[in-house]
Amino acid sequence: MIKQAIIPLAGLGTRLLPLTSVIPKELLPINGKPNLEYILEECTEAGVKQFIFIISKEKISIKKYFFNDLFYKKIIKKKKDKRIIEEFRKIKKYQKMIKFVYQNKPKGTGDAVLKCQRFIKDNFFLMVLPDDLIIKKNCTKEMIKLHNKTKSSIIATKQVDKKTVSRWGILSIKNKMKNYFQIKDVIEKPNVKNAPSNYAIIGRYILPVNIFDEIKRLKPGQGGEIHITDAIRNLIYKGSKFYGNIFKGKYLDCGTISGYIKSGIKIFKGN
Repeated sequence: MIKQAIIPLAGLGTRLLPLTSVIPKELLPINGKPNLEYILEECTEAGVKQFIFIISKEKISIKKYFFNDLFYKKIIKKKKDKRIIEEFRKIKKYQKMIKFVYQNKPKGTGDAVLKCQRFIKDNFFLMVLPDDLIIKKNCTKEMIKLHNKTKSSIIATKQVDKKTVSRWGILSIKNKMKNYFQIKDVIEKPNVKNAPSNYAIIGRYILPVNIFDEIKRLKPGQGGEIHITDAIRNLIYKGSKFYGNIFKGKYLDCGTISGYIKSGIKIFKGN
């Protein structure tokens, strides 16, 4: 059972400027509720009991969103609005599940994950990147089911247009089954000719606790950052098994202006 999820939230969201100059991208509303709440709903439905939010001092409004009891109580006392009461009840439920970790300098996903080590209790944990929404089917639930079957690490994946592989982390595969395969390697943004497949990494990972030790051995890579994919590659080379879960849901990229707008339209229309 996967009970804990790490959610990196410290990024500046520059691809969503000017919106993110005042609102963290994870709190931007999509069809009436923040992007982040879709992630929390997916994970809690799959059985996750605790969330570790990685934020920066610039993203303190995320903490305020979930811990603003006095504001809610003042409004509820005046209005007795059922919708607001229900929203407050939902927020209170999440309060008990959330811990905060700070990453004030952008040093990459590997560095962000490492800051959570002291909170992780089990042999495996979930990491979710909030730019990536998956609707229609619960991807996290599918991944946990595959993890329980293989007793291994899992990465969510989907096929992308071969012409676009240079925009993605791409998986080299072996032993392909109907909805999953074993991962032979992870190639970050390969050119079209050298890409080992067109199976791209989507922001859902079930990772082993020994990845923390692997992250500590890494030197900063591209952009001076510590990349989680480098730690995953090293574990694969050392014999750890990782499987790609070909999820059934619909993928929405909320990390760009056009993607954010399209995601709102698709969710509203039920596409």
